[in-house]
This record gives sequence, structure tokens and C-alpha cells, in this order.
Amino acid sequence: MPQNTRVRGALLVLFALAAIGPGSWTRAADPPQQVPTPPQATKIPKVLEMHGEKRVDDYFWMNDRNDPKVVAYLEAENAYAAAVMQPTAKLQARLYEEMAGRLKPDDESVAVEDTGYLYYTRYEKGKEYPLYCRRKGSRTAAEEVMLDVNVLAAGHKLYKTAGLTVSPDNRVLAFGVDTSGNLMYTIFFKDLAAGKMLPDEIPGTPAEVAWAADSRTVFYTTNDATVRAYRVMRHVLGEPLERDALFFQEDDVRFELSLRLSKSRKYVLVGTSSETSSEYRYLDSSNPQGKLEVFQARTPGLRYWVEHGGGKFYIRTDLDAPNFRLMEADPGKTTKESWRPVVAYQPSVLLEDVDVFDGYIVLAERAGGLPRLRVIRLSDGTQRTVAFVDAAYDAGLEKNPELRSRAFRFYYASPIVPHSIYEYDLQTGKQRLLKQDQVLGGYDPKRYEVRRLAAPAPDGARVPISLVFRKGMRQDGKNPLLLCGYGAYGSTEVCRPGFEPERISLLDRGFVYAIAHVRGGQELGRAWYEDGKLLHKKNTYSDFIACAEYLVARRYTDPTRLFANGLSAGGMLMAVVANWRPVLFKGIIAEVPWTDVVTDSLNPNLPLTTVEYEEWGDPSSKEVYDYLLSYSPYDNVKAQAYPTMLVTATFNDTQVMYWSPAKWVAKLRAIKTDNNVILFVTNMASGHSGASGRLEKYKLTALKYAFMLNLLGKPN
Repeated sequence: MPQNTRVRGALLVLFALAAIGPGSWTRAADPPQQVPTPPQATKIPKVLEMHGEKRVDDYFWMNDRNDPKVVAYLEAENAYAAAVMQPTAKLQARLYEEMAGRLKPDDESVAVEDTGYLYYTRYEKGKEYPLYCRRKGSRTAAEEVMLDVNVLAAGHKLYKTAGLTVSPDNRVLAFGVDTSGNLMYTIFFKDLAAGKMLPDEIPGTPAEVAWAADSRTVFYTTNDATVRAYRVMRHVLGEPLERDALFFQEDDVRFELSLRLSKSRKYVLVGTSSETSSEYRYLDSSNPQGKLEVFQARTPGLRYWVEHGGGKFYIRTDLDAPNFRLMEADPGKTTKESWRPVVAYQPSVLLEDVDVFDGYIVLAERAGGLPRLRVIRLSDGTQRTVAFVDAAYDAGLEKNPELRSRAFRFYYASPIVPHSIYEYDLQTGKQRLLKQDQVLGGYDPKRYEVRRLAAPAPDGARVPISLVFRKGMRQDGKNPLLLCGYGAYGSTEVCRPGFEPERISLLDRGFVYAIAHVRGGQELGRAWYEDGKLLHKKNTYSDFIACAEYLVARRYTDPTRLFANGLSAGGMLMAVVANWRPVLFKGIIAEVPWTDVVTDSLNPNLPLTTVEYEEWGDPSSKEVYDYLLSYSPYDNVKAQAYPTMLVTATFNDTQVMYWSPAKWVAKLRAIKTDNNVILFVTNMASGHSGASGRLEKYKLTALKYAFMLNLLGKPN
């Protein structure tokens, strides 16, 4: 299923498969070639019954990952795609080389100061994985390589690190490793002073660690069988794992745990949250054997997040504030009756994040659908706003671990401005650019233009669209256009109008790139999110179609040149749109799409099912069941013509099970009335987020771009 707070990959064949584009079968100028025959999945009808209604699923057998027939079918699909794509292998290689060639091969991040050390990440030329490094005290101190992931990843098809956390005494590094993509990390510990790994290993975690002040005790979360973080455990370095103590357990299957140390480092914070309510507990980090205290008891409909600094707790909450406001509370008086406003609530402004410094608060807000930052001096309430003037952009808070810092860092990017890190002086308001990502190959932002539009939805809502294109474009309807969308979980992270260097390969080939900021996200505030979930979910899909129609009407493109792309819940969006308005698009790219909505939602043993009932709905309700069934992509495949499609899956995915797109593709092939090709590729060695290498991911991007370029008859 799609992402919750998690967003819901290297392909096993080379560029011939990694270049999933429909090859010579679309270009009339090519000599006739025999088109490979796609796999035909066996039909084994299974009757599914709920609320007295029966559905027949011909491909339910694919749900068994241990069935050799399932693996054989997926491999047959991969082989078919490879055969179809063979004529475009050179195009894929060219695209990949362009994308990889824009990255600085030996790049290094801006160093972040934390407890006397400067921490940074760097890449070495020719290597796929990062080196996590630090220097003590100054930039001229000797470099200490904490982890060289290239060494650790040797022999693995996938290697992902997460949750890197150094002990308060700066001696021990905790980090999580996932080698399958199933989000089950093992936590390892490295003695940085001795330069060697410790014997402690903790499997089955989401890689969240909070150190106690003694630098020997660590708290960590563990996952249940559905990959829901549900327990907090306490471990003492050097002690056997079986002696670890259960610190807290969340038994309500709608709730997931989170764990971190407060910015002041005084408290261990344990959060439990669902889509509609949350609850925090806290513990003095100097007393790891102590008992968790409830901050504010769980209340239906109340969400809040807690930070601590300057002797106070700060609370971002929707208490009497749908778009969230900032409150404060004193230790020992943390119930909502004791919360005090820090700044006045602004109903039209979404408060997305908060950072705390000695004497200052920084608010990350969204006004008019676009980000801004607000700096508040606590002594007198003086405020400054860090505003941005571009038509569309992405901006937000960077990591700022030091409470006593006199400056904070933020990032900025737009569709034409590379990712940039700025430092802002809290006292003077002056800001300076620390780093802007270097784009090799002669990139010049002056060659491109960014616009922000608003498309009318069927119910009158105005849906924002961010778009970028090469200057000189004619609005004559003859431009190829890629429209992307997501629209779930209130997320503004998946389809952000920031900078992606790989897009230059499309823009320089005449493409317009556009993002539809549809309901289900919260670009326009929480109401925008609420109006695209549960029994309002169809607004997400009609919004996307409205954006596509608007771009056609404004002559940015036409249906013979229009493409759509979405990932995870965005892939689900693609699948619905394919059912609803197939003739509107030349091609659709659905990446790890969740399509078997009803059947999956009826299985509480699947990852994310229960924790997402408040996002999609619980089909044990007849009303919800009927609504889900009315748009579930798999259940609504029709005997109609569909556009050419590229569909992807990952075999170890625990957020969208591989069978969801596999069954959808099989059913489409059996029912649709056209001869358009559907290509389906499963990464058999990865999970939801795909390849782990820095450059490896661009093979999938090259695949997508070639798919579109080839359909347009553009072999270069």
C-alpha cells in the first residue's frame, strides 16, 4: 500500500530493459520488425465476498511470493520488456550518461556542527555510495571517516543506511542497514575512537535510535510483522540482546511509533500517531531507567508534535487551529490546558515545521501554496520573514542540531535553481549562500522559464500547477509535456517544484515539465488535504485530469504529446486516470502503483493497512467499501482502449506489494481493446524506494525518458 509518513528499482537486466520505452513498434520510419509477444498470465478465478457482494479475482494467485509460478511470471515480464526495448538501448545509455555527467563526481555536503564536531558527507569519483565523515573542532582538522558505505556495500545488490546517530560523548556511531529494501533495518554500532565495529546488532527496526546521556544506553524502535513501528526497547551496549527491556508498546494498530532525542538533548521523546491524533511521552535522558511521562493524553482529533529547548516545551498543534499553531508549556505542566500561544494563529497559513534556538523560534510555513520562513525573537516578539519571489520553488529548514547556534540553515531550490544551502543570522537577519549544487555540462538557468498556473476543477476549486520549459517555447499545442502528481497523506514532499538535474535531458529535447498540486496534498493547507482523502478521494483524480485538460486548452500540449507520471500513491493516481480518461494521454508511467485497493485494505496483516484506515478508509464499513470499489484501479479495468504504459514494481516492497501492479497489468492485457504496449518491470532485488546507489537510480530515469521519447518518434 502507499506511503504513510513513509513514501508508498537496479534492474536485473541492463539498458535494454532499463530503457523501458516502446522501441521500434511506434516509429513508422523504421523497417518492420516482429514485436515480441507479451506474457499471458494464467487465470485462476477466486471468489471474494464482502458485505454480501461477490468479486472474482482471476489473478489472486499472484499474491503468493513463494509460488515459483509467480517468480516465473515476473521474470517473463522482464524478459518481454528487454526484448521490446532492445532497439532503444543506445538512447538509454546516452540519457544515463547525460544525467550522470551533470553531477560533480567528488561532491561534498556542507559541514554541520554538532557537539564539537563538523559532520559532512562526501562522494568519491567512480563510487556509488557516500562516505560519512567528521572533523573535530574546525575545517582544518584531520578527517575522520566514520563509515565508507562503498566498503560496506561490497557484494550487496542493495545497501541502504539510515538513522546515523552519534553518542553524546562522540565515541560511538549507531546506524541502520537494509540490504533487501523491506524497511527492516539492522542497527549496528561502531566505536569511532577504536575504529572498529561493536558486537551489538539489533534486527527488525526502522533504524530509529535515541541515546541516553550516559552514552551506553540506547533506545530503539522495532517493527511488527506489518512493518509498523510498535515497540520502544532499551539496550545497554555490550549486553546480550535478550536482556533488552521493553520500554513502551503501542497496541492500537492504527498508530505508529516515532523516537528521537529533543534538540536540547534533555529528553527522549516517544511519539505515537495516526492520521487524526497523536500522543507524546518523554523521559529525562539522564535517567534511562526511569519511567515515561505522558505529555498530553491521546485525544481523538487532536494532533501535536513536541520539541524542547530553552527550558520549555514547544508544541505544534491543530488544537483550535486546523492549519496548526505554535504553543509552549513548562516541564511538569504539559497538558493542553497549560499550553500557551507563542504567536498568533494565522488561519490562512499552514505551519509545517518548527525549529528552536536559544532566544529564537523559526517557523516553516506555507502561504498561498508556497513555502516561507518566519523568524521570531522570543524576548520581544520581533519577527522577520524569509520570503522568496520565484513563481514556483521549494524551501525549508535544514538540519540545525545546535540549540545555541546564532544562525540557522535553510535550503532553497526552484525548477531552474539548483539545490542551495543558506545560513541566516538570527540577530541581524543577514543571509549568505553556503553552497549551491554544481551542475556540470554547461547548464545555464537563463535558458529556462518557470510558471505557476491554476486549473479549474469540476467543483470550482483552483488546482495549482508548477511548470518549467525552455525559453522560446511556442504555446501552439505541439510541445511534449510530462505531468506529474501525487496527492496523498497531506504530503508536499513527493512532487516538489525543486531542481532535478536529470530533467534537463527532457527540457532540452523540447519537453514541458509540470506538477499538478492536487488535493490530498496540503499545498493549500489542511483543508486541501482533507478534501482529497477518505470519502473525498476522487477529488485527487478529477483534479489531475482537470490540470491535464487545462494544459491542453492553454495549448502547452495536446493529447498526442501528453504524458503522466506518478510514484506509489501517485502511481495509484496514474492507474485511476488510465481508467477514467485514457484517451487524454499519449503514455502513462505508473511507478509501484497501488491498484488492488479493496482486497489489500481487507487484509489487516499487510503492511500499512491498519495504520492507513484513516487515510483511505476501513472497508469493513459498507459505505467505505462501496466508495473504494468505485475507484479501485484493479476492480475498474474496462474493455476500452488504454494508452501505452510503463509500469514498475519491486519484489521486496513492503509499501506497495509487487502483486498490485502485476495483477493490474495482467488484467489490462486480458480486457483492453487496443494494441498499445504495456511494459511491466519488477526489480527483483529492491524495495519501495528503488536502487541504493547515487547514480544507479538514473537508469530508471533513463528508462522513463526513453519510453516517452520513443513514443514521440525521437530516437535521440
